[in-house]
Amino acid sequence: MWRKKTWSYQLSIVSLMVSLVAGGLGVVTAQTVSQGYGVTGDVQKGMIVMLDPGDATKVKPLSNKQDTAMHGVVVSASDTVVSLGGDNSANQVYVANNGKYDVLVSTQNGPIKKGDIISISALDGIGMKADAGQKVILGKALTSFDGTKSVSGTAQLATSGGNREVSIGFVQVDIGISRNPFAVSVEGPPVPAFLRKSGENVAGKPVSTIRLYVSLAILVITLFMTGNLLYGGVRSSLVSIGRNPLAKKSILRGLIQVVVLGLIVFVIGLLAIYLLLKL
Repeated sequence: MWRKKTWSYQLSIVSLMVSLVAGGLGVVTAQTVSQGYGVTGDVQKGMIVMLDPGDATKVKPLSNKQDTAMHGVVVSASDTVVSLGGDNSANQVYVANNGKYDVLVSTQNGPIKKGDIISISALDGIGMKADAGQKVILGKALTSFDGTKSVSGTAQLATSGGNREVSIGFVQVDIGISRNPFAVSVEGPPVPAFLRKSGENVAGKPVSTIRLYVSLAILVITLFMTGNLLYGGVRSSLVSIGRNPLAKKSILRGLIQVVVLGLIVFVIGLLAIYLLLKL
């Protein structure tokens, strides 16, 4: 058995050397190494997995309640140049936690577009478009899945409004397990539902707590500055007209300039908020 493992490892190293030579001694990408594990439960290629808490040599499908334990994605041994720990047993799978691989996803959070970040869904081992409810993300989608084409299967999810059918398929993901930038900060102040909903409507995606509060601060400052300009301009114009009615035209001209300046400040503030939420 030891000889068999050693021979398999040596072949993997040789494959890596050949790839380096074929690539002109270029830099090895992150998509070169996978680790072999035993399995607990039903584990398939493309599934997001975690280490089995009872046996670190095994993996099992990741659940959304344990998203912080995200370990990687199940891949084929042939998908990577080096496959460590392979013993060719029937219950052996390979897991990659870096690189570009096909991942099983669902439409639980809607269609997935190129550039969306992916996290775990309510279906064990199956990803979805991330929102603010997950702490950890798997990576960024490089392809799209709208639930109508290239569907691998469907599943029923229990919701407050009854059962809901979601489609399951594959998207290629640039894997890089990290903290979810959209996640609600548990240390920061809570975000009112209307504020979070407004931010998501403007951005078309979940928005982090920090961005929401910075945007709110910019809005308040913009309204304050615009209001001060308009109030001051109108008040001073009325006072000036009362004191010198003959200068009415020039005073009104100055008032119009103040109004235009106020509108410019307001538009710039709204643009800043939009860019902050959208980018």
